[in-house]
Amino acid sequence: MKTISEYKDMALLSLEGKWGKAAIATLIVFIILELFGSSPSFFMDPIPSMVLQGVFSLLLLPLAWGHFIFFLRLIRDENLDYGHLFDGFNQYFRIFLAELLKGIYILLWALLLIIPGLIKEYSYAMTEFILKDNPEMSGEEAICESMRLMQGHKMQLFLLDLSMIGWLILSILTLGIGLLFLLPYNYTAHAHFYEDLKAKQ
Repeated sequence: MKTISEYKDMALLSLEGKWGKAAIATLIVFIILELFGSSPSFFMDPIPSMVLQGVFSLLLLPLAWGHFIFFLRLIRDENLDYGHLFDGFNQYFRIFLAELLKGIYILLWALLLIIPGLIKEYSYAMTEFILKDNPEMSGEEAICESMRLMQGHKMQLFLLDLSMIGWLILSILTLGIGLLFLLPYNYTAHAHFYEDLKAKQ
């Protein structure tokens, strides 16, 4: 496995000349999530609105998957058509159930304590990429494979994310605009991390 600095350098190299496309892809995802995932004011009572917001957010889980995979395609020099952001909807129930299951598992562990939840989040961090490369796998199988790949590597990925804290602070100071660049940077670094894990295994 490479060092944290090397993964960050690889991500920057992969994004060279593609920052604009990466930022636009992220903006598209943000806009859709805001339009359909925000709480509609159909009800005076906030509880039905919150329920409806939760339903919409769940239905859009395959879009989050497509956002991850966009950057796996980027490092592999594949076609970066924005339509690929919606690839998860072509196999909707498989991707939806995988993302839902992953979220439930992390939530249940987090209910015990924050640290176990964080550990499990990093154990499952490669699930999206595995689903892409193994179309025959179910969500449960992809989560288990992610756990296998991440054995002994969770701390390294956590430190990689932690090293981008400066970008996160900048994103907050720019009222979220910096996220258009932070997420592509982070997801691209994760994609390179995944490719290394595959090669190592």
